[in-house]
Amino acid sequence: MTTTQRPAEQELPFNVFAKACPSRGTLEHVTGRWGALTLGALHEGSLRFNELRRRVDGVSEKMLSQTLHALERDGLVHREAQPTNPPRVDYELTPLGHEVARRLLALIQCVEGSMDAVLQARERYDETRGAR
Repeated sequence: MTTTQRPAEQELPFNVFAKACPSRGTLEHVTGRWGALTLGALHEGSLRFNELRRRVDGVSEKMLSQTLHALERDGLVHREAQPTNPPRVDYELTPLGHEVARRLLALIQCVEGSMDAVLQARERYDETRGAR
């Protein structure tokens, strides 16, 4: 163990702070703007692509598609294609996806609940440093 490593860090099989660690890519998929919002939306239940796109306001079709592919590859989202005409595709969280979304939603609720303080801090910052 190095002097900068805490005992708990040494026990982890993955280290997101290491450049080559595969957990870093998953963290990026989960915490990126569209990943976090997609996971949060799917936590509410199974959605079709266009329902999900409407729920995640502002996401393009291309970005939502890329986000869903990444989250599916990471095992957080399950894609269910129904053999109907026209085809029906539903997306839902896997058990791991539910666990990650639950934790993300706690962060989202913390941010939303702190917005008055955030907006006041921005105003103070802009007053002292000038709006950019």
